Amino acid sequence: MKNIKKILVGQPLKSTDDDSHLLTKLQALAMLSSDALSSIAYGTEQIVLVLLTLSTAAIWYSIPIAILVLILLASLTLSYRQIIKAYPQGGGAYVVSSENLGDNAGLVAGGSLLVDYMLTVAVSVSAGADAITATIPFLHSYNLEISMVLVLVLMVMNLRGLRESAGFLLVPVYTFITATVILIGVGLFRIATGSLPFNATASIGTFVPGVSMVLLLKAFSSGSASLTGVEAISNAVPFFKKPKAKNAAATLAIMALILGVFFSGITFLNYWLGIIPKAGSTVLSQVAHSVFSFPGGGALYYIFQIATAMILAVAANTGFSAFPMLAFNLAKNKYMPHMYMEKGDRLGYSNGIISLALGAIVLLFVFDGDTERLIPLYSIGVFVPFALSQTGMVVKWRKQYGNAFLKHSISNIIGAFISYAIVLILIALRFKDVWPFFLILPALIYMFYRIKKHYVQVAEQLRLTEDVHATEYTGNTVIVLVGNVTRVAVGAISYAESIGDEVVAMHVSTKETKHKNAKVEAEFKEYFPNIRFSIVESSYRDVVRPVVRFVDLVSKAAQKKGNTVTVIVPQFVPNKRWQNILHNQMSIRIRYYLGFKDNVIVSTYSYNLKK
Repeated sequence: MKNIKKILVGQPLKSTDDDSHLLTKLQALAMLSSDALSSIAYGTEQIVLVLLTLSTAAIWYSIPIAILVLILLASLTLSYRQIIKAYPQGGGAYVVSSENLGDNAGLVAGGSLLVDYMLTVAVSVSAGADAITATIPFLHSYNLEISMVLVLVLMVMNLRGLRESAGFLLVPVYTFITATVILIGVGLFRIATGSLPFNATASIGTFVPGVSMVLLLKAFSSGSASLTGVEAISNAVPFFKKPKAKNAAATLAIMALILGVFFSGITFLNYWLGIIPKAGSTVLSQVAHSVFSFPGGGALYYIFQIATAMILAVAANTGFSAFPMLAFNLAKNKYMPHMYMEKGDRLGYSNGIISLALGAIVLLFVFDGDTERLIPLYSIGVFVPFALSQTGMVVKWRKQYGNAFLKHSISNIIGAFISYAIVLILIALRFKDVWPFFLILPALIYMFYRIKKHYVQVAEQLRLTEDVHATEYTGNTVIVLVGNVTRVAVGAISYAESIGDEVVAMHVSTKETKHKNAKVEAEFKEYFPNIRFSIVESSYRDVVRPVVRFVDLVSKAAQKKGNTVTVIVPQFVPNKRWQNILHNQMSIRIRYYLGFKDNVIVSTYSYNLKK
């Protein structure tokens, strides 16, 4: 297993004080922006799909809706740059909400983001699988399997460490950025030169009968899904090279600029061309097909499609970067198991990476890899933390600057207002799609508090106080478990005699082994005539429960004498590790159950086989 791990994950890295394993801005942009950038593949389409429920003429409303999305993007970017500078230790919405709004708000933000990052992975890989099977149609029936494979590939890639995973992502992310720049540039050039005719379904400002505020708000909330992933950089500030906060803030600004240009460019081209979503082809694919519809443009179209499939397939990596850091911050505050604070061989938070992958696979199974069903949950999971973090920053500025807080918090107020509005829209208009969120989140918060309570109680019980004194024992009663009289048993009894004042050998007899009792006892007495040999009858095939009951009885008697009780579990260790599967693991079960007993020390006596 160690060899397999080295092949998949690589050689362990030394813990050092330098930042050689951390990310430059170029690498961080590839690693942390893939989710946000990939959303342009479906952001515009989600707006158009809602508007089409009224008529094709309503598509022109995608332009003012896109402007609102860009205003929200600008406010979120400015706000998260503030968060990065104010909280350079990372943690994003969770840390901001906890510090300024209280633990409950922090846990709502943290729990929402934990779910959202799992949804990020599930949505991204299912969208990537859709893009792959659209290019290779005969694989369509294997969408779910392809999605799961993509999750496992990304998991292994991230377990290899920050720099290696960032290096892997450089090609798909920057290929997509280049391809999209070419697409928008060629499209605008052809419009300017008149070679791409105006084919919009309706001119901007056209009155469309039946249009309502409810429809427009629903379209806006759907298009805002393009902004998921914006917060990831604020969670992952510790992953950057020094100066961490400055590099993270600059990377966030670059990502937001690229995202804003791409989203507005694709939305405008879609309006100009009058693209209508149709089965078997995405809006983005149709836009690219129309823009590259000139001699020699076919090659550019296929390059763009490949680049889109690549970015969608790796977009999930944003979740793999942000989830472990968020889990670390929750664990640091005792709301998640401490194992999420441990770094793996490659200096990444391996337990967080593995947990995220398993959670995403479960979601893929539950939703059968259906992107459309996952996106509403995906949206509410990120806009709840958006709203709370913006509110938290307003509170922070109010505390810090008093009545002069407004000039520092304009972007936060705008971001909070729009984020709360989107959450309300999702609840009011898409509750049938987002209701699982309101079951999962309370369950998570309950789990957080139970974990915290456990850690607090452990600390209270382990803390030294004035009434704590060293326990005095007068002796040691040792129980040795004996199956057959072998070299292992003889060695274990000999060791027990060296540490115990009273030694008891115990043998469990079942109906199947009862006929051997006399022989086993005779052999034992031949070697150890002065040691008490107890046979415990078991009416069932179980060996563990009789052992536990016997230990309880001996323990009570020993405690009356002031003795400690040590149970020695003999076992032999095969020469080859794989040979363990050829033998029963009864000793593991016995040690497990005895571990819950007070005042009982469990020890293993191992006899190593030579061949």
